[in-house]
Amino acid sequence: MTIAHILRHKGHEVISTSDDVTIADVANLLSQHRIGAILVLGKAREILGIISERDIVRAISLNGADALGMIAGQIMTRTVRTAAPDTTVSSAMELMTASRFRHIPVVADGVLVGMVSIGDIVKARLGEQAHEVDSLRAYVSTAG
Repeated sequence: MTIAHILRHKGHEVISTSDDVTIADVANLLSQHRIGAILVLGKAREILGIISERDIVRAISLNGADALGMIAGQIMTRTVRTAAPDTTVSSAMELMTASRFRHIPVVADGVLVGMVSIGDIVKARLGEQAHEVDSLRAYVSTAG
């Protein structure tokens, strides 16, 4: 199973913002859309960075309430790992676990086509395993 399979079911919508939006506004977007991270995109929709709930917590820890008045460009993670649509679910899970992040943008031919979370990956992997178990049960019951 690949990331493309997840996006076919989940959809390709990506919630994003610009690098000049305040952290308070970013927090509101995360809350409004019930998501854990938001991409920071440039004018040509190129990925400039990503801001997660963890980034906001870290900024508040370092700067107190003043962090909410800072802008996205000041606290975003600038080095963003991406996946391709043909990346396997297992490979994405390994990358996300090893690198300790929970959201990965999906890029095809240099164009942003979606974003998946660790929750999406786990859900797909569990579905894959359930299908394998059902197949094995069917095989065992007909082979006996």
